[in-house]
Amino acid sequence: MALKFEVLGKFNRARAARLSLPHFVCQTPLFMPVGTQGTIKGLTNNQLEEIGCQIILGNTYHLALRPGAELIDDLGGLHKFMNWKRALLTDSGGFQMVSLLHLADITEQGVTFQSPVDAKPMLLTPEESIQIQNKIGADIIMALDDVVKTTITGPRIEEAMYRTLRWIDRCIVAHKRPDEQNLFGIVQGGLDPVLRDICVRGLVDRNLPGYAIGGLSGGEDKDSFWRVVAQCTAALPEDKPRYVMGVGYPLDLVVCSALGADMYDCVYPTRTARFGTALIPEGLLKLKNQAMANDEHPIDPTCLCMVCRNYTRAYLHCIVTKDPMGSQLVSYHNLSYMMRLSKDLHTSIVEGRFPEFVQGFLRVQFPKGDIPEWVCNAMEVAGIDVSTCCAP
Repeated sequence: MALKFEVLGKFNRARAARLSLPHFVCQTPLFMPVGTQGTIKGLTNNQLEEIGCQIILGNTYHLALRPGAELIDDLGGLHKFMNWKRALLTDSGGFQMVSLLHLADITEQGVTFQSPVDAKPMLLTPEESIQIQNKIGADIIMALDDVVKTTITGPRIEEAMYRTLRWIDRCIVAHKRPDEQNLFGIVQGGLDPVLRDICVRGLVDRNLPGYAIGGLSGGEDKDSFWRVVAQCTAALPEDKPRYVMGVGYPLDLVVCSALGADMYDCVYPTRTARFGTALIPEGLLKLKNQAMANDEHPIDPTCLCMVCRNYTRAYLHCIVTKDPMGSQLVSYHNLSYMMRLSKDLHTSIVEGRFPEFVQGFLRVQFPKGDIPEWVCNAMEVAGIDVSTCCAP
């Protein structure tokens, strides 16, 4: 095991921790921007360090296609290849079963993809996924799991869950660098609490360095979403990191952290930036709107990031979606917002004021008191009173 997880503070389920990895010592809760092929679109590594990025996520499937795991290995691993000195996590490639389903054939052996690059078939087995990730060299590597959308029902969900458990054993055997890279298992089971429980217990029995909650953010209703997160975090070990995959909305980070999760990733902050939308404490700021054309304010007056210190909403209104600089600047701000949110979550838990932080966050985001019912339900389980934030 090549990580150390130390809980520094708690409030009921929520915890703030120090996660020591081979390349960096991280603070949780933390958000990981997605650098599919070793880069965050439009941002330099220095900029990512500047805003406090601790871990970048890379994608095994795409990196294996281009530039290829062999080349990355020959050039000293992904850290050296992309000149990133902090931590890296690589996904297994399993998510492409959903996102590229029309190109994939799933069997017990693995997943056969039709390459979107040259249309050639590519078989990704649990063993091959781990071998590729061993060559890439990330601090955290993910087991190949059988991913299905949470909106699917019936026997396919159970089949995928049991296959995920069978595949984790193949991943463990294939993993040749356990002293340098940490293999995380992924809890599957759709929205079925019985299947989720079986998968959690099966993965915990294997005593892995960390655990992810997979298969969410795929179109399920939010009440089902938080209940799955709550069930899994309650059953996963206290002394291991818990990673909710594919979560990137600020509200989801706050809710899931209150329920005991530690790590998140999503393309949302950078993807929404490319459409001209900025993240602010009140929610979203649509810079394309005509109301922004003469606005001399920064994106967020409370933000100290480089963009908010130097550019107006009016300037960004002129260039978003029209010039690459627009996407770059809004991406920088959005990721800065996510890093600040993560840091504030960590600090508020350590300093014993987490409930007050959550209440303040909700008051700003829902000034009329119209907090969604699912959030209220989740906060009740998390032991945080949000009644003072709600409309009478």
